[in-house]
Amino acid sequence: MFNGNRVTAHTRSRYPIFQSPMTWIARAPLVTAVSQAGAMGLLENSIRDLSVTKREFAAIRAATNHPFGVNLPIRYLQMDAKEESAIIDWLLGQGIHFATTSAGDPTRYTRLLKDAGVTVYHATATLRGAIKAVDAGVDGLIVEGAESAGIRNPEEVHTFALLQAVREKVDVPIVAAGGIVDGRGMAAAFALGAEGVTMGTRFVASFESPVHRNYKDAIVSAPITGTIMTDNPPRARSRGLRTSYSVEVSEGRRERLPRNATLDMLYIQGDVDNTSGAAGESAGLIHEIKSVQQIVDDTIASFWREIDRLAGLRSR
Repeated sequence: MFNGNRVTAHTRSRYPIFQSPMTWIARAPLVTAVSQAGAMGLLENSIRDLSVTKREFAAIRAATNHPFGVNLPIRYLQMDAKEESAIIDWLLGQGIHFATTSAGDPTRYTRLLKDAGVTVYHATATLRGAIKAVDAGVDGLIVEGAESAGIRNPEEVHTFALLQAVREKVDVPIVAAGGIVDGRGMAAAFALGAEGVTMGTRFVASFESPVHRNYKDAIVSAPITGTIMTDNPPRARSRGLRTSYSVEVSEGRRERLPRNATLDMLYIQGDVDNTSGAAGESAGLIHEIKSVQQIVDDTIASFWREIDRLAGLRSR
């Protein structure tokens, strides 16, 4: 179905769709469901806890024989050299074939992983970062536009322009991230030079996502203006759902909660009003909670409908 697609050749998955390696969320239940659906599940590692990585990795391996990958957030792993070495050594011992890197310079990790036969994609939100990663030898890029959820650089460029700028300068496969929830967005990304897409917020609002139902309902209820950027000192900003809490934080009338407090209050207890879960602008395009399988199937079906529609313009 995707003959000649370099992303599926690298991932060994049926479809060139990635699930974003979101902190706490991208663990065994979600990653397994995504991989089983024919897409590429990515296990998160941002907590820098090898015992959790081992547990979640083993649970995925036990649940499916479909391919999945692991993300390595460079900046966070480098905070603890011993933990960093332990995670890398353990993962390579498991025979992983695909990994993504993010949040930092991928040069050293690319060498380590590729020397072990692992295919490496690096996530970047800038043209400069994309070129640097290609120079470091990565096999592909995840190019993330400013409409994405979570921590952002205040000067980032949105997906539509960023994809074109990166494709103009590099020839490695590109996976587009930011603002994509369905086949229409996927077709648009392919038209701009991508060979795959990443979805985060769309998979948060799935039945298999481990977060509280209130958080999923808040995503579904969000209008197209339903996210907000708030300061994330010292230099970054964060995109999350527009709630009473996040509006007050953005206006300087309320202190930002510690990260762990947000995870507990929102993901587990479902307190939407007094927190702000990470969400991309694409939240305004999500209108119902679906199973992961339905999300993937619907995305692929609508992708080909869009491709056929565009191809039909030529014959008119």
